[in-house]
Amino acid sequence: MTIIISLVKLYKITVYKVFIMAKILGIDEAGRGSVIGPLVMAGVVIDEKDNEKLREMGVKDSKLLTPKKRSDLFQKIKDISLDHVVLQISPSEIDTLRKVTNLNKIEAKMMAEIIKAMKADKAYVDAPQVSTEKFKILLLDLAKNDTEIVAENNADVNYPVCSAASILAKVTRDGEIEKLKKKVNYDFGVGYSHDERTVGFLKKLINDGKYPDFVRKSWITASEIKKEKEQKSLKDYKKNINKR
Repeated sequence: MTIIISLVKLYKITVYKVFIMAKILGIDEAGRGSVIGPLVMAGVVIDEKDNEKLREMGVKDSKLLTPKKRSDLFQKIKDISLDHVVLQISPSEIDTLRKVTNLNKIEAKMMAEIIKAMKADKAYVDAPQVSTEKFKILLLDLAKNDTEIVAENNADVNYPVCSAASILAKVTRDGEIEKLKKKVNYDFGVGYSHDERTVGFLKKLINDGKYPDFVRKSWITASEIKKEKEQKSLKDYKKNINKR
């Protein structure tokens, strides 16, 4: 009888642990490659059973959704989450850090901070490098806690909780970009190098003097535009000298 009671107690404890250890965390970023504006990293914690609710809500990787749909889901994701966090790192901070490290490690540190703070049982992260196992090892070393980590490419597509994080990050970054456009009174597009409006704005900025802090000066696009301006200035100076 004692053995049976013990087994029942053990069963109850095991079931209890399963229920309380069902917290999962999704982490994703927005603005990694942009030349203008912050890098935003978001983390969303949910009960594992609520994964299906996210699917039913229409949660997908933010890049697969319209701006309106992302905006509609933004508060709904916050409401369904047990916890959430959004971190930002400014262009000037990124420029400073890239003098001593690379962007993957910058992201890893941000992700590790979220993992430590959220204390979920399992974390799904969208790995920024091809070698996902190496990135996972780096995260485990930085986080130093008991959270199980799943690091995959395209995790923001494959896991709803990661998709939810991508939406929080994207909507937050888009909001920062819109505020910046109003501040400078100029529509510079999305802030990425592939956008002609962004490139045109960078040229305008450098022609007016120098890049402000919201530009990632260490980015190739920004540095090449600056270099072209300096070379043109040098050529113009030499022409003027020769005319004397």
